[in-house]
Amino acid sequence: MKVGIFIMPKKRTLPYIILGILAQKDEQTGRQITLQFQNEIGEFWKAAHSQIYPELKKMVADDWIEKQTHAGNDKEIYYRLTPKGQAELLAWITQPIDELPVSQDIFSLKLFFIQEATDPRIKTMIAEERALLKKQLAHLKEREHLLFDGHVNQGSYGHYLILKRAIARLKSQLVWLDTVEN
Repeated sequence: MKVGIFIMPKKRTLPYIILGILAQKDEQTGRQITLQFQNEIGEFWKAAHSQIYPELKKMVADDWIEKQTHAGNDKEIYYRLTPKGQAELLAWITQPIDELPVSQDIFSLKLFFIQEATDPRIKTMIAEERALLKKQLAHLKEREHLLFDGHVNQGSYGHYLILKRAIARLKSQLVWLDTVEN
């Protein structure tokens, strides 16, 4: 008899992100939702076009969202929250977070498998990681200036906090790279 470990499947997060996007601005097309991932949410969560559209279809079937077209353009589909979808989003937001997600950090994974402090690849890896972090930090600071420019807009406080957190995290990672390099 084989004994195995039962691993609970990860709860899908993508539908809740889509619900949140629709809660911010009612009636959005799949393309507009996808653009949110490219422009805003992509700073901390990635989803591809090929993931979003099947999820929209499931969410319509679950009655979390509804779709409609506008007169004169029946090819463009707009999505909006249903009361059931609003309730699902609220329940998800208020649900306690009981574990931190595992990050898929390739740099850390590769570094983990280097066994000797004198390995010449370490210096190269650190330089490459530093360049990537600096580029991302510059991008986030530019977004902060573009979106907030010293003012937190009503209705976007959470976005502001996440952006500030991401900037702090990148700065901290750069400090850590300085300490391990010396």
